[in-house]
Amino acid sequence: MLIRRLAVALPRSRRFFSSNWNHDLASHIAELNKEMESVFGEPPSSGNASSVSNEYVATEPKFVPGKSVESTPGLTHTGSMGEAQMVDVSRKESSKRTAIASCKVILGKKVFDLVVANQMAKGDVLSVAKIAGITGAKKTSNLIPLCHNITLTHVRVDLTLNPEEFSVDIEGEAACTGKTGVEMEAMTAVTIAGLTVYDMCKAASKDIQITDVRLECKTGGKSGNWSREK
Repeated sequence: MLIRRLAVALPRSRRFFSSNWNHDLASHIAELNKEMESVFGEPPSSGNASSVSNEYVATEPKFVPGKSVESTPGLTHTGSMGEAQMVDVSRKESSKRTAIASCKVILGKKVFDLVVANQMAKGDVLSVAKIAGITGAKKTSNLIPLCHNITLTHVRVDLTLNPEEFSVDIEGEAACTGKTGVEMEAMTAVTIAGLTVYDMCKAASKDIQITDVRLECKTGGKSGNWSREK
């Protein structure tokens, strides 16, 4: 309604921006601000609308035909307008890639003792969780929307009973030779394994916690090798 009233109040010759498209967007905004001041008797407030416009002028990427537009450095899954996108890796070179992730499932003494004695009603907790973790790694692209469908060459999931913390310590490793990394596959493996431990044990306790899901190290790819500082 405000825009319609503004259009009626302004003389026709002043309602449109100059036809000289060499002026940048900032000069057009300044011209519109002057017109609004002549109509309302005061300049427009410096609220959200003007700040958004100024930010747009400062950050709008330059479009080059035939070349993809890069967004904020490091955010490879967002397009030029902030929309979600799957990264095109067709131009990247294949290389051997590995990743190791870990997590911890804190059981508590009661449940820990049952797992050690293999007395859980659903069966062997560690064996079922291990298979679940391997399966999870292979299903990562179905679970995480923008992950690529990777042909894995190796998946390892190890579960270790930790009597000091009454926990199950889980480590997962994924490997492939391809154009994108396997960090998500390794992290999915340990997460699904941890969730399976919870499912196998939840009848005995609802107080079980899955903690410290994290990447430990990765190799290969453009960014090279990385390892978490101890």
